[in-house]
Amino acid sequence: MTDETIGFVGLGIMGAPMAKNLLDAGYTVVGHNRSQEPVDEHVAAGGEAAATPKEAAERADVVIMCLPDSDVVTEVMRADDGVLAGLSGGEIVVDNSTISPTVTEELAEEVRERGANMLDAPISGGETGAIEGTLSIMVGGDEGVLAEVRPILSAMGETVTHCGGNGAGQVTKACNQIVVAGSMVAISEALVFAHKADADLQAVVDAISGGAAGCWALDNRAPDMIRGDFDPGFFASYQYKDLRIATDAGEAYGSPMPQTELAHELYKAMEQTGRGMDDNSGVMQIIEDLAGTEARVDE
Repeated sequence: MTDETIGFVGLGIMGAPMAKNLLDAGYTVVGHNRSQEPVDEHVAAGGEAAATPKEAAERADVVIMCLPDSDVVTEVMRADDGVLAGLSGGEIVVDNSTISPTVTEELAEEVRERGANMLDAPISGGETGAIEGTLSIMVGGDEGVLAEVRPILSAMGETVTHCGGNGAGQVTKACNQIVVAGSMVAISEALVFAHKADADLQAVVDAISGGAAGCWALDNRAPDMIRGDFDPGFFASYQYKDLRIATDAGEAYGSPMPQTELAHELYKAMEQTGRGMDDNSGVMQIIEDLAGTEARVDE
């Protein structure tokens, strides 16, 4: 059993397995979630429960949050029964959520005013990475503070990278989502094109995966895509939200994002057609809608 107690706020599709990995590593993990069922499952796995984010922070040395967006993180932090109210000084707050870099900077300052430290540490790797403890974690904040919690982060992720000061982790995650979304759209276009041209979809995937086009998405998502399996590892609605963070940041920094703007519109179409809870690879369905066909292998 390790000495640190961890408060974990947000036991969703990503947070629950991450908290489980911390339990397996020997940490005491006090969990809180807006709905009760994930908390009950956390307790059944050996964790402890907190009624509020404040209580989770009060009982913890390190507070980890894994939440959907900037608004939720801000509410969980600033509410009367929120994380900030539970800080007494000396704690470390780690935000594994993907939110706005500017919001992160503001919250980090408020944490410092409480005598604590904050790291923005968004994650990549989807549900599979969360379950297997192989996430990529992109960290913004003080490097010395990161050194203190690196063993904790290493229990959840395979790669932990210091990217700069507060906000830099969120900027790096935006870069990640720009590339991931662009890859998903490109793969979708390629597969629908191959189907329209009467090519063997499995052969196409096998061939291009071994060449210059090879990438994580081809290896891990394309085999499901051509079978119409869009069970979520990472919700399309979250990708839509993340791309809005990226394009808003691009506007703020004056950086052109023509491809990302297009990807954002395609993920918006997923939301508007009721597919937001599909995997983000489900953007292929929007390309299929435009083509008037489904690109599927014959089983």
